[in-house]
Amino acid sequence: MDVHAPCLIPVDDHIGGLSEAAAVLARSAGHTWLGARVPTCPDWDVLDLVAHQGMVHRWAIAAIRGDEAGMGNAALTETEGRTASDPIAWLRAGARELEHAFEQAPPDLQAFTFLKEAPSPKEFWARRQCHETTIHALDALAAETGRVARADDTWFGQDLAADGIDELLIGFWQRSRGGLRSTIPYAVHVVPHDAPVSWVVAVSDQPVRVRRMTAERIEGSTGADEGVPADALTLSGGAVDLYLALWNRGGTVDDPDEVLARWREPAKITW
Repeated sequence: MDVHAPCLIPVDDHIGGLSEAAAVLARSAGHTWLGARVPTCPDWDVLDLVAHQGMVHRWAIAAIRGDEAGMGNAALTETEGRTASDPIAWLRAGARELEHAFEQAPPDLQAFTFLKEAPSPKEFWARRQCHETTIHALDALAAETGRVARADDTWFGQDLAADGIDELLIGFWQRSRGGLRSTIPYAVHVVPHDAPVSWVVAVSDQPVRVRRMTAERIEGSTGADEGVPADALTLSGGAVDLYLALWNRGGTVDDPDEVLARWREPAKITW
């Protein structure tokens, strides 16, 4: 069983973040047109984005409610969104229903989860949908503005951003099927200047290993009392900028060793 890695913000903040992001996504999609290209997802137009996000919201609702049949209808649900008379209204309705599902779910919810070191199921799904929707809201914003986001374009702060970096590095990148590998091992210290947490990312020819660090002690995947390797590379910046950069949505960071260039393709998230 995977080690539990607690979230950096509470469930209510994730649900609030989901609600804000869904509103931004719908608003930006409404300010452009459904055939507009999405710069941060070059194969998509805005309708693709809206249909995908609405499908994911409904897929998460099915997971929270233990509806296996609903989880298996992802393609049909996405088609429903594409062919809706008002796809943006359909998106909004799914986001509201997801928030309602979280309100109904007990703290000790029993449900499927799929990331490494996942928190409890309710925390897991609230966090996952918060960041899923935030990232795709950034995509909609990019479609509206015609460029990737800067930190001052965003509506969220460093606490949510640090939590999203944590989910990405610990949850997604440590999966055994992740593509980030190197025949020559190296470590990178990911350091947000405005958050009390950082991460050591160890890359080798094996699955990536990540340790979450605080000023006091390591809290990461092994629990080992280790520090930052002396030869570790550094990727740093504000938490929001790092969130944007690590999720491939823009941002400006201090990257003297061009770590992001190494990570851009092999570390992409498919689901």
